Amino acid sequence: MTPDDSLLDFVSSVSGDQYVKVEETLGDGYVRLNVSEAERRQAKHDIRTFEDVVVEVLRNSRDAHARRIYVACGREGDTRTMTVIDDGVGVPPAMQQRIFEPRVTSKLETMVMDRWGVHGRGMALFSVRSNLESATIVASDLHKGTSMVLVSDTTALPEKADQSKWPSVERDPETGRPVVGTGPHNIVRGIVEFAVEHAELDVYFGSPTEILASMFSHARGRLDARQLLFCDDAADLPVWQRPAVAGDAAELVSLAASVGLVISERTAHRVLGGEMGGLDSVLELVVPVQEPADAKRPDIYRDRRGLRMHHNDIREFQRRLEEAFDVVSERYYLQLAGEPKVTVGRDTITVRFTVEKDD
Repeated sequence: MTPDDSLLDFVSSVSGDQYVKVEETLGDGYVRLNVSEAERRQAKHDIRTFEDVVVEVLRNSRDAHARRIYVACGREGDTRTMTVIDDGVGVPPAMQQRIFEPRVTSKLETMVMDRWGVHGRGMALFSVRSNLESATIVASDLHKGTSMVLVSDTTALPEKADQSKWPSVERDPETGRPVVGTGPHNIVRGIVEFAVEHAELDVYFGSPTEILASMFSHARGRLDARQLLFCDDAADLPVWQRPAVAGDAAELVSLAASVGLVISERTAHRVLGGEMGGLDSVLELVVPVQEPADAKRPDIYRDRRGLRMHHNDIREFQRRLEEAFDVVSERYYLQLAGEPKVTVGRDTITVRFTVEKDD
């Protein structure tokens, strides 16, 4: 018995269990809550569909202080596989199995009340694993983020039949805030609602190939040449940046698998060759551009057809912009902090570069 456990037993014997939140201290800031405290934090609903799983793991990344979250989703037959990769605080190796046990949490003093209920009772990941075929942390460590792979049998845990349709998003005419409208309550809707609720986070959603290409592109924009060329061990990097140090297609396949993304060597060649650019964030994809408050009244005789660009053309445009930026980068000692952001308006194409100065 540790000194912490002895102290807890003493406080419990004097004050009663209602004043003690912790049953066991597990190290690295993690604890197992006692039953009464976990029940006090009871969520409003249990997991009934795979869409509920999506919300729980996104909230988990948010509570781990992630700023970017990548969600890769796919289905073969009755098997749904989802990989969630974030840049949060990460999970130490000793806790990577225990966080799926009931009442284990790192949030002793705080719990989060959001639109989905209470979070922080130490039951979310336990409920997730209990309802799935498997839930596994495939890569994580302190301050390096986390990759979690979830596998569901859709005959045991149902999901909505229509998983291809994205919900509509409009701006509230009074507040200007985006509001999710019509559409099936499917996986992508849950992700869109989360992204709208947490506009401060960059959430990316796509197939494993699209997510890998996005992480590769985003990380290549942040890592300098020294990190790319002389990285002896990819595990030294944050999880989401690890595939970017691959030197050839075979290594990229291996590094992708190490963070929970399974791709072919042909796909790896396409990613390395720059044929596949990064995805826009979910918010950038769904939230309509807000017109300026002092915008002129529309000309009824003007051509009403807005400018539209195919996403493949936008990605090719972004790739060429990155190449063109090299001239400025060399002369002014700048690095791109992510890929160029391209916004297509009715009559405009706006490009925004976020840059970092070299030390």
